[in-house]
Amino acid sequence: MCRLFGLSSAPRRSHATFWLLDAPDSLSEQSRRDPDGTGLGYFSPDGAPHVDKAPIAAYQDRAFAEEARQVESATFLAHVRFASTGSLDARNTHPFEQDGRLFAHNGVLEGLDTLDAHLGGDRSLVGGDTDSERFFALITRETRDHGGDLAAGIEHAARWIAGNLPVYALNLILITPDELWALRYPGTHELYVLERPAGGQHGTRHLDHSGSHGRMRVHSATLADHPAVVVASERMDDHPDWRLMRPGELLHVARDRRTTHRVVLPDAPAHPLTLDDLRPEAAASQKAA
Repeated sequence: MCRLFGLSSAPRRSHATFWLLDAPDSLSEQSRRDPDGTGLGYFSPDGAPHVDKAPIAAYQDRAFAEEARQVESATFLAHVRFASTGSLDARNTHPFEQDGRLFAHNGVLEGLDTLDAHLGGDRSLVGGDTDSERFFALITRETRDHGGDLAAGIEHAARWIAGNLPVYALNLILITPDELWALRYPGTHELYVLERPAGGQHGTRHLDHSGSHGRMRVHSATLADHPAVVVASERMDDHPDWRLMRPGELLHVARDRRTTHRVVLPDAPAHPLTLDDLRPEAAASQKAA
């Protein structure tokens, strides 16, 4: 299953160190459990988006994923991909960038010919083969059509997909230089949020989060004395305030780190998919590690 991680310390920029593949696997395990891509997104002080990513297709790429990357930003987005649609290629590796925003997705949607037809000329926003980047293109168009309102863009795009395409899951994180959005839909995969006070649970500690499956780790000494909001596919430490987002819930973390959330998709998809409905490679990508 793909792993999502998003963090906002806005309005303050924070230094953070990311390891996107942090598991001491044996060689026999590596061939079976390696992901199909890793990526990290963040923003420079002038708001320009940056993405470091690579498909895991060779030992050199695994080394890339294991190397610590130290970056500074007010928002971060990390993704570990298990491919369901699209080849092992950098253009199919998350995060994706459109209109200066960064996006990553965990899930599967089908009916891509129908989605391509609905996108029309906006299909040109898509540089790869994935369902995820097409979903992002629809969000980008709906946001533009709603005067730049990202919440409306995400809601309308997800609502159209839920009503018209076969859907397994649409979990996403989207960031700008100083804001973060996350959607969990439907309830297929978990997505958690933590409003972390400065110093964490005990008030004195830096941020040091690690996924239970060893797929991703992030460290930030800055957050020993500054609060942050974290969104992740799993609880990444023992803090008691991790909250499982509700199915259909859209979360927004504003520039001042104030969070709002509401259920924007209360109903199940019109054409829900189960694991048994998916192509074998897609089903394998959605199972828990």
